[in-house]
Amino acid sequence: MNRRQVLAASLAPLAAPALAQEAWPARPLRLIVPFAAGGPTDIVARIVAPHIANTLGQPVVVDNRAGAGGVTGVDLIARAADALTFGIASAGGLAIAPNLDRRTPYDPVRDLAPLTLGVLVPEPLVVPAASPFRTLRELIEGAKARPGTLNYGSTGNGSMPHLAAEQFRAAAGIELVHISYNSGGQLATAILRNEVQLGFADLPVLLPHVQAGGLRALAVGTTERLRWIPDVPTFRESGLPEVDASNWHGFVAPARMPEGPLAALGRATIAALRDAEVRERLDAQGAIPGGNPPEEFGAFIRSENAKWAEVIRRNRITADH
Repeated sequence: MNRRQVLAASLAPLAAPALAQEAWPARPLRLIVPFAAGGPTDIVARIVAPHIANTLGQPVVVDNRAGAGGVTGVDLIARAADALTFGIASAGGLAIAPNLDRRTPYDPVRDLAPLTLGVLVPEPLVVPAASPFRTLRELIEGAKARPGTLNYGSTGNGSMPHLAAEQFRAAAGIELVHISYNSGGQLATAILRNEVQLGFADLPVLLPHVQAGGLRALAVGTTERLRWIPDVPTFRESGLPEVDASNWHGFVAPARMPEGPLAALGRATIAALRDAEVRERLDAQGAIPGGNPPEEFGAFIRSENAKWAEVIRRNRITADH
């Protein structure tokens, strides 16, 4: 054996570990939630996370990173340089903020990889129980008879309830006055007290009041009626197919995540959302469980971006700063 062969033989044992690939995931995963603990997005994350962990064989640690209406947390997901960080984001962070504010630091299509839709959260249009409007048609006729005298509430400029109401206002050809509140709970209370005469909000926020008789739901922006309020028609049934408004929360990963871990994480997340127990718990929250393929969820994100960009542009909606 010559000198070169001796050197190669002596280095071979050192090279072997470097060539071996570490099994993924070898450490716990981090699931970023762009909102505070206890909110709707956080609840979905904590229902799904243990099932992902069981599939992948590593703990999934929920990391709440609230700020800027969800933008701060989504930006952390997009910037993550490891293959162990992913997250859940809402329509606000993935489809509204990038079209509302040019300073949003990420592109939801370029910088994030879709995993699957977590839940779809319907946005009913409601009025106080004492309202004279018992149907959507009566509401529209009343608004046209007294232009600009009806107020609607939202959870902030550029929020889903705001954009849903603007989509409805434009489709119906009516004038309404916008009043902003800090939370869905405050908004529901304002409608109950007739401080505002109508409003949209997430179904879980409104459902207890509808079931108790304090609020009356007039229409839902989903393609089909909802099992929780089966007597309430869709906007399409009511002659306004243009009103297509639902909130949603979906799982995403950094676009830079390697293909292997990305595919494995996607399969585990979809499997979790298709689990019967998970679906039952999400349904109990007033949400429609997801679990669609990444390609389908990616197309959904693009379509939601296009839809809300047009609503923002047509109604000249700007971000609050």
